[in-house]
Amino acid sequence: MDDASAPVAVVGIGADGWAGLTAAGRRTLAGAEVVIGGPRQLELLPSEVTAERIPWPSPLRPAVPGLLAAHAGRRTAVLASGDPMFHGIGRTLSEVLGADRLLVLPHPSSVSYACARLGWAVEDTEVVSLVGRPLPALAGALHDGRRVLVLSRGADSPAEVAGLLRERGFGASRLRVLEQLGSAREVVLDGTADDWPHPPGDPLNIVAVECAAAPSTPRLGLVPGLPDAAYEHDGQLTKRHVRAATLAALAPAPGELLWDVGGGSGSIAVEWMRAHRACRAVTVERDPVRAERIVRNAAALGVPALRVVTGAAPAALDGLPVPDAVFVGGGLTAPGLLETCWAALRPGGRLVANTVTLESEALLAQWYARHGGELVRLAVAHAAPVGGFTGWRQAMPVTQWSAVKPVGAQP
Repeated sequence: MDDASAPVAVVGIGADGWAGLTAAGRRTLAGAEVVIGGPRQLELLPSEVTAERIPWPSPLRPAVPGLLAAHAGRRTAVLASGDPMFHGIGRTLSEVLGADRLLVLPHPSSVSYACARLGWAVEDTEVVSLVGRPLPALAGALHDGRRVLVLSRGADSPAEVAGLLRERGFGASRLRVLEQLGSAREVVLDGTADDWPHPPGDPLNIVAVECAAAPSTPRLGLVPGLPDAAYEHDGQLTKRHVRAATLAALAPAPGELLWDVGGGSGSIAVEWMRAHRACRAVTVERDPVRAERIVRNAAALGVPALRVVTGAAPAALDGLPVPDAVFVGGGLTAPGLLETCWAALRPGGRLVANTVTLESEALLAQWYARHGGELVRLAVAHAAPVGGFTGWRQAMPVTQWSAVKPVGAQP
């Protein structure tokens, strides 16, 4: 292998610096001509590492290809915090260069260190990263009795985490902030979210949360069909039982993308994303007020990455990434809407449409005749007072068409 195709070494380093590296890691860095890393990481290297030291620019991700190309043919090493492939630079480098161009030398991650200090089993601990992600991303991991490790983005993260826990009814949760894990300066701070007593400390920290919900905190389960009260809405909401049936037909799987057309309150897209952290969704809503409401619902329910497009379908669908599933919850009779959704759907993808009107029901019957699938009517009744007795109050029945797009299907 010539120098131009030589692998880029990715060396994980902890707060203990040079002393904590393996012999292989030290040899790699000592033999490098260029070492790229964050300023804090570069400062951990001793003088015997004579390589040119280059700090990452900001923003980092767009600069990676050009920076690596500028030093092609030189023995290059990249420093990473802890395990490079766990929320680290290793993923970006693998995407840019390909795995065969990397030599990864991992160090124990901050999660491994934290679990070792706390006596927590790693496999039973939820991990949420706030690095490059909004704080509400933590909300989806909050369940009474669960243990969560939060990868901080700086010294202010512990207080921010405590504030979110208080807002979401988890103020009694115990917090421990572990700073400078693995170094001689390691510190553990203790407290609760309700009364977090510590000022901002070291920016290199991880927050351990033992979730404790107040008795009045709404319990939000993992399966589709959250209580209607979990959503802010103006009546444009796919109700709980129909929502659960709709998500079952959409069948979310990790990494898949949903188009939620006619988002209303965003409940279908929100619960699609809650099904797995790798699920993605775009919701399209023509009403700007409702679109903003969807953004708030997504943040409140722990999926702030939900993309909201404000505009009328089908025009607003132009340019969106190819979906694995499409849900049409409104505007079925808009000219060309179903045709556009069906054409955009990848082969093997699912399309689900709900309606309560006779006009849209007739349209779905036509599509059922043309493409097959399932055409069902969902009827839900709730017990309600009838004078001094109790009777059934029927909700409007919902007609649902669902189909899988076959390979080679035409619009």
